[in-house]
Amino acid sequence: MRHPGQEAQAARMDRHRDQACWLVVNPASGSNEATSADTLTAALAERGWPARRTIVFPEVPLPTPSELDAKGVGMVVAYAGDGTVNALVTGLSGWGGMVLVLPGGTMNLLARRLHRELEVDAILDIVAGGGARRLRPGCLRCEAGLALAGLLVGPGTRWSRVREAMRDLALAEMAAEAIEAIRHSATGPYVLAPESRIGREGGYPLIELTPGEHGIQIDGYYAEDPADYAGQAWAVLRRRFREGPHDRLGLAGSVLLASVDGSPLACLIDGEPASCPSPSRFTVEPCGVDLLASAHDV
Repeated sequence: MRHPGQEAQAARMDRHRDQACWLVVNPASGSNEATSADTLTAALAERGWPARRTIVFPEVPLPTPSELDAKGVGMVVAYAGDGTVNALVTGLSGWGGMVLVLPGGTMNLLARRLHRELEVDAILDIVAGGGARRLRPGCLRCEAGLALAGLLVGPGTRWSRVREAMRDLALAEMAAEAIEAIRHSATGPYVLAPESRIGREGGYPLIELTPGEHGIQIDGYYAEDPADYAGQAWAVLRRRFREGPHDRLGLAGSVLLASVDGSPLACLIDGEPASCPSPSRFTVEPCGVDLLASAHDV
């Protein structure tokens, strides 16, 4: 006979089981392989989530809320890169089901926000054991779109092109892009936060905006000399630019950013290049659909 603690544990374990589930994969994403869909389908079935359909994006369009409701689907599992995940989640805004985001890309920005550094099997085990929660985390809204995990602004975002060339093993293109990225990072146009009372007078080559429960965390990254740019560049490529020199500009409900010369603001929205006019205001809004999270400080 189960005691109350065991009954509660069993209830938590069953919370997300026996869901009608669809799986979304993108074969071009960094962690996908030819057998990824089959492996995930088996892993989901073992945990009580038979995948009734596998959507191979972009060959097949992403599901819509009305399509999922018509088929009685309660959960969508995403194993894809940040761009595909962003399109999926933003497209499901207003849907009453839930989305489980797994690290299936190169950077896995949203998956890391929701689950930190856990691997796929560990995440699935936690969710199956009732250890995940449904939530709608704060996201960043700007004129170019919605960032689910974070947003970078400034000429330093040019390094994303080098990262793409590295992923494609295009060595000549990587070298050319690296030269341009160094030039852009060193010469600007830098980005200012005009409403902030602190910060560097000349602005920053890279400003990071991180959404959270209490607003937007604002950090400005800089380099003191050419050697610092090389180190900062390597950090950006690894998505570990927090290791470089930076200023904490504070926490705010919204933030206004502007380039020093009025030119458009280069952005990375969940790792995808975009552009906003200068100045632009960045605000926080809740995600439009429930996400499953295993981390405590999303």
